Amino acid sequence: MPRAVMASALGPPDTYRLVEYDPGPPSPSQVRIAIRATGISYVDVLTAAGNYQVKPPLPYIPGSECAGIVEAVGMDVEGLSVGDKVVGSGWGGLFADAANLPARTVRKMPETLSFEEAAVFPVSYATARHALVDRGRLAAGETLLVLGAGGATGYAAIQLGKYLGAQVIASASNATKRSLARAGGADAVIDARDPDWRATVTAATGGQGVDVVFDPVGGDATDRAFRSLAWNGRHLVIGFPAGIAALRTNLPLLKGASLIGVDVRQFGLFEPGRSEANRDAIFDLAAEGRLRPAIARTYPLEDFCAAMQDAETGESAGRIVLTMGQMSSTPR
Repeated sequence: MPRAVMASALGPPDTYRLVEYDPGPPSPSQVRIAIRATGISYVDVLTAAGNYQVKPPLPYIPGSECAGIVEAVGMDVEGLSVGDKVVGSGWGGLFADAANLPARTVRKMPETLSFEEAAVFPVSYATARHALVDRGRLAAGETLLVLGAGGATGYAAIQLGKYLGAQVIASASNATKRSLARAGGADAVIDARDPDWRATVTAATGGQGVDVVFDPVGGDATDRAFRSLAWNGRHLVIGFPAGIAALRTNLPLLKGASLIGVDVRQFGLFEPGRSEANRDAIFDLAAEGRLRPAIARTYPLEDFCAAMQDAETGESAGRIVLTMGQMSSTPR
């Protein structure tokens, strides 16, 4: 019998239990996936705890991205077949052995990626592309400062920033994350806890300042990063696990700078065509071997609680992944 991580009330990881759960056959517009790997992000844990800005329906199965094998297809689905290796995304439902997903959210898996890598690819890289291209208008030759460079979206932003032709400065909180950022292509790497952080950033830009800040951190990091912007700089707000900053409004005026919000979920709702085009672009780059996520650690589904706690701390360099040791089965 397939299993899923489920709770009848939102809460911390130990609120959840691994239970028998079969999602049944897919609807005409869905595909059923035998999940082989599922990514865990900080947002997944935040949502499971009920602390995200949007509350999911109950009972709740966490998980927003996965990779696996198609084991059944709805009668209206085209372009996907039983046996295809695929990547899927959704809002919940993926800490499980099997899931039914709308076919429009499922893509064939690039052969260049493993199940574990593919499971953590879509959301982070779609977020980074939306931020840098749509919202930040990052141009070749500009300087990009990536905060939280050892995290999911930060690492994706480094790789995409280099692909777009930017000089990338990466800021990370420990030596392992800084090593990962350098391996991802960063031109300069800075200790996020350096007491002379701003001076070090300025020196890395040759005194010119930063054109674009990619900020998935928040807290005190936001103010000092915004102060490091050059004239006409753009500060991209991705998230704020370190807290919501209170930015002085004289700073945008003095720098001619912009504070720009990035919400890839709402982007998909309000601009589905552009969102799909972005996903086409990142999957093409993955197939070419230009984009590849970093895996910090994998856990079996049975150890979901430890995996969620690991993702929540944000201390690991790279992504946390749940792996499923068995395929589910259902009549086709």
